[in-house]
Amino acid sequence: MPLLEPKPEALRPTAVRAPSVDRVPDRLAPGTPEPLRGDLIDLLGPEKVQWKVSDLVKYASDASPYRFVPQVVVVPEDIDDISAILSYAHGKGREVVFRAAGTSLNGQAQGEDILVDVRHHWAGIEVLDGGARARIRPGTTILRANATLARHGRLLGPDPASAIACTIGGVVANNASGMTAGTTRNSYRTVSSLTFVLPSGTVVDTGDPAADEDLARAEPRLCEGLLALKAEIEADAGLTARIRAKHEIKNTNGYRLDAFLDGSTPVQILRGLMVGSEGTFGFISEVVFDTLPLDRRVSTALLFFPSLTAAAAAVPGFNEAGAIAVELMDGNTLRASVSVQGVPADWAELPKETTALLVEFRAPDETGQEAYERAAAAVVEGLDLVAPVASVTNGFTRDAKVIAGYWKARKAFVTAVGGSRPSGTTLITEDFAVPPSRLADACEALLGLQAEHGFDAAVAGHAAHGNLHFLLAFDAAKPSDVDRYAAFMDDFCRLTVDRFDGSLKAEHATGRNIAPFLELEWGPKATGLMWRTKQIIDPDGVLAPRIVLDRDPKAHLRGLKTIPEVEPIADPCIECGFCEPTCPSHDLTTSPRQRIVLRREMMRQPGGSPVEAQLLDAYGYDAVDTCAGDSTCKLACPVGIDTGAMMKDFRQQRHSPREERIAALTAKNFKAVEAAARIAVAAADRVGDRLGDGPLKTITALARKAVRPDLVPEWLPEIPGAAARKLPRTSRVGASAVYYPACVNRIFGEPEGHRGPSLPQAVVAVSARAGKPVWIPDDVAGTCCATIWHSKGYDEGNAVMANRIVAAAWGWTAGGKLPLVVDASSCTLGIAHEVVPYLTDDNRELHGELTIVDSLVWAADELLPELSVLRKVGSAVLHPTCSMQHLDDVEQLRAVAEACAEEVVIPDDAGCCAFAGDRGMLHKELTASATAKEAAEVNAREYDAYLSANRMCEIGMDRATGHSYYSVLMELERATRPGAVVR
Repeated sequence: MPLLEPKPEALRPTAVRAPSVDRVPDRLAPGTPEPLRGDLIDLLGPEKVQWKVSDLVKYASDASPYRFVPQVVVVPEDIDDISAILSYAHGKGREVVFRAAGTSLNGQAQGEDILVDVRHHWAGIEVLDGGARARIRPGTTILRANATLARHGRLLGPDPASAIACTIGGVVANNASGMTAGTTRNSYRTVSSLTFVLPSGTVVDTGDPAADEDLARAEPRLCEGLLALKAEIEADAGLTARIRAKHEIKNTNGYRLDAFLDGSTPVQILRGLMVGSEGTFGFISEVVFDTLPLDRRVSTALLFFPSLTAAAAAVPGFNEAGAIAVELMDGNTLRASVSVQGVPADWAELPKETTALLVEFRAPDETGQEAYERAAAAVVEGLDLVAPVASVTNGFTRDAKVIAGYWKARKAFVTAVGGSRPSGTTLITEDFAVPPSRLADACEALLGLQAEHGFDAAVAGHAAHGNLHFLLAFDAAKPSDVDRYAAFMDDFCRLTVDRFDGSLKAEHATGRNIAPFLELEWGPKATGLMWRTKQIIDPDGVLAPRIVLDRDPKAHLRGLKTIPEVEPIADPCIECGFCEPTCPSHDLTTSPRQRIVLRREMMRQPGGSPVEAQLLDAYGYDAVDTCAGDSTCKLACPVGIDTGAMMKDFRQQRHSPREERIAALTAKNFKAVEAAARIAVAAADRVGDRLGDGPLKTITALARKAVRPDLVPEWLPEIPGAAARKLPRTSRVGASAVYYPACVNRIFGEPEGHRGPSLPQAVVAVSARAGKPVWIPDDVAGTCCATIWHSKGYDEGNAVMANRIVAAAWGWTAGGKLPLVVDASSCTLGIAHEVVPYLTDDNRELHGELTIVDSLVWAADELLPELSVLRKVGSAVLHPTCSMQHLDDVEQLRAVAEACAEEVVIPDDAGCCAFAGDRGMLHKELTASATAKEAAEVNAREYDAYLSANRMCEIGMDRATGHSYYSVLMELERATRPGAVVR
């Protein structure tokens, strides 16, 4: 064992806790039982089978209020793997559930036997017919698909609020719609063709002209059964009319029986049935969508009304005016949204009865936009709007940032309200639809029902389509609370069906929590047809039992998850999964949601249980060590939960007093450490030149094994040589800014083969060229942004350096009179924001007087307007770092690059490289996983320049792509340098 290996007990929860009723039982502590584990490893290979109890726990939760622990998790790579899994399940009498993003709200992505992760290995999009169609794999997020389609002026019809995380497979399987899709732009209406695997293993491509012939040969009984049901339905005029009527409004409850009316052949019927089937009919491996025009002329308003019913009554007018979206948010929703960054703080003072409508019109051109705005103004003129707080404007705007802010608040409905729920309570998201003309009545009835059962729910939804969502919070550990929820559901379902003839699930699909009420809505005849359809397609009941169809009248009360309290920073988490796509480690070990899910399971366990011991043993590497600490999860989370910060806290908890002392001593003597590091890098570079990288890799590998992998970096061939010992000479007299070269740029030099000035030389030269000279203080050596200590959780060392850099910067800038320009985005973030909690009161006051400017902002806003670009490269690909996202200066990176290159590309799959200072050298597998998709996209073609603005991230991308990345400011210096330039 390494000398300084941390003990898992350091992460054991200290809170006194009683065993939870839904804790994972001790029998699962060893993980997947035999022979299941061995069978699947033999069948698929060990890398595709996740069997540890920590694996089972992290997949047991999703965005729904349910929790079911699978027996095993498998991660297939292709259709052959899927077919093998289904064949095994048939032969062994086992059950299979497919899970993609885990953003479903009704438990349909959870299973109690074999759970199949179809998010990994299943992403990709191919644009067809100039963008008119797109072939998309099921693990691709809506956001990612639309990013590619936007280049062609197109987008997908479905637009759920979870587009940042939800995947194509889940969207189609649930027929999820969203803000604008309604009944005409959803998956059922816009899917051109599907490729899917039936429970038998038969693969069907509905776009293949020979598909029906092939299916009839492979599955004759299936074809006969589907055609017989079609004939039976069409022979019943009353049933046919009922099916058509039920789908005039949004409805995802049960199976799409109208597929039997819309399809004339078995393949066409299956194409319709697969949409909204929730994984109970087969696995969707590929979808071809008919895309829609991306109308870029947008006019939007957030209009405030005195009550929910008053807002609902205004909806028909905007529908008639041509609004593409009319979204409703009640007072509870609006007030909870203040937790979302950018939402006006005074919304917290809104009266409870206040309700807002978010109304949007989209047009292809100025003429259309003006026509819509005139129609909207006529509607608004007849409304009695209110302005209870100062931030309310009640006007239409074209400002893209303002509009984005409105939508951010609306899309955060579930997470913002869920995050403000009482600690320890479970969140239920209900979703129903009524005819839009009955919306106001339905709102009034819903409020009355909530009050009757003691709920103060938040209400929001797609008012244009008569589709509302409301959230209920209760304690699933208390039988009385569960009984109250059950009574409410009984009354709510009867109200929706009997009074409004509505849909009990408009877009979230039946899942588990509406399955007992399916017959209430559809009646015995239609429900019976759904059971018979399932029997025809999946006669052995292999796929997703108890999802959609369940004869247990209390099925919706089974598996409700408790939410034990955890660390305050993570306690608001509702496990929605919005954070997962942005997390660098989500394809390697765990995601932010899973880190919290695992922590909650520890809290469910009695202290010292076998399950707790196994979870703690895995948590160190899977959660703490492989967290990049980049906090992009905070940006993706609508309520700003920073799981990265929690992992840094855990790192701190694992430190011994000796480690903390050494870290603090390093900070106090950083000038010597910095010089020694530069000498060591230079020496290593010389050794590498003479003997190759092998000896260095061997030496560091042995040191890592002897000491601890999370403390000793591994030597990587991409590590550059040393920086020059002396920085460029500059003058304080006449300086427009103080230039602070980050310590990483004072230690490491430029990429191998680089010709031209170093980064510090380039910044000095280009600033002077623009008439805004910078000054580098003589005593920058020995100072640092403190990120080195902050990222590792060394609080004492962090405090030492944080206070040192702020005091020094205040002096350099003459008390804040000059801006401090920092040449590495992570260091800018560190000095501007991350040091603040560690400052003394006096230094916090000094920090408030500083103006800290990232070099990208300095170049884009101050230098570019004064420079003449003399030459450009043909193409440049950019790597926006996570720090740039936190600083919101990605557009400045693009602006500087566009001054230097004819073509500038930011990859659609660009994300955090996870190099994270030295973490990419401590755990190179983390960077390899985090950059895999971006690297593949980058290497699909050649570029003339590979640009970023953070040295360690550039090294990470060097390793990922095989190309030398460097700062965009170096390219700007080259582009504006007078005279001949040699690359």
